Amino acid sequence: MPTTLRMIVDQVVAPVPGALGRYTEALTESLIAATPPGCQVEGVVSSSPPADYDRLTDRFPGLSGLYKTSLARRELAAAWQFGLTTSPGGGMVHAPGLFAPLRRHDRTAGDQTVVTVHDLLAWTHPESLTSTSVAWHKGMLKRARKHADAVVVPTHALAERLSMVADFGDRVRVIGTAPRLGLKMPRDAADRAARFALPADYLVTTGSLDPRNGVVDVLAALGSQGGPDLPLVVLGPENWGELHLATVAEEAGVAPGRVRALEIADPADLATVLSGATAYVAPSHDEGSGTSLIEAFHLGVPVIHSDTPAYVEVSAEAGRQVEVGEGGAGYAERLAAAISDVAGDADLAERLSVAGSDRAHAFSWRDSAERVWALHAEI
Repeated sequence: MPTTLRMIVDQVVAPVPGALGRYTEALTESLIAATPPGCQVEGVVSSSPPADYDRLTDRFPGLSGLYKTSLARRELAAAWQFGLTTSPGGGMVHAPGLFAPLRRHDRTAGDQTVVTVHDLLAWTHPESLTSTSVAWHKGMLKRARKHADAVVVPTHALAERLSMVADFGDRVRVIGTAPRLGLKMPRDAADRAARFALPADYLVTTGSLDPRNGVVDVLAALGSQGGPDLPLVVLGPENWGELHLATVAEEAGVAPGRVRALEIADPADLATVLSGATAYVAPSHDEGSGTSLIEAFHLGVPVIHSDTPAYVEVSAEAGRQVEVGEGGAGYAERLAAAISDVAGDADLAERLSVAGSDRAHAFSWRDSAERVWALHAEI
């Protein structure tokens, strides 16, 4: 009888899959492709419409089956938070997040549960989440401390921060991420660029106007006296609470016409926008995975990033590092200088492009999947 790894794939069919959905999709596909002899992968999903079940079986034809819980997503999340349901039973369970059946189990009988932590925003920036989300994450991490056999994190930097929140001993494993599936230049890139009306030279950054993301710092850099005169494409929403991107840009001294927000779902569109950029700016003050850097490196885009530990680890000096500083004092000026250097020095931009392309080879979903299989075998 084959050994079954039960992968929780619920986020793939969530109303807003987001980054966690992309992670789940890529890792599940790679786990199936890397399945060792005598093993198989089964999907686990909350009670959902039949169309969602069909989407999952079509998306992952290599699944041995699909376990459907009796509770819908919202109810299942609450039940798992308090250990009130036995779904989906025993065996090897791998959760791409904290949404997992964390309860007492018998490892000697082959039962094991591994969860994944992508960030610690519920502790470091609770204002970025709803109070319900903060309570859920804190409750699930508390259950993970008691019942998880291992906790996967994407970077050593996050592993160190996690140790300050909860003591998992030697149960933490660092398994990195990789570029989203399908992130490659399409044949019709020129047509896509024209559709987006991309200028010849521009910067790209990611995130909302939440201060921790650093987008406001990039706007301040572009609006500073003598700052780089480049348009900015923000991969994220126009609004964050009552703040609007155009208004914040104007207040920073940047003409609203120089800044635009794009929310892109198609990987080919994203590859088109990223690849045409003069540089990718990752200004976040707090980051857990650094996946956005990996994606820019993958496409050979020169990268300018903050000195948040996850970025420093992922970059390994393949990008231009900028110190955030205590309270962010002087950060915008340092960003402006770094952007001007990269935009104004073709040789520097080329060196960063080559270094990033080389660094990108260190990250692959196949490697991540093989390490997940090895982790479960070790447990």
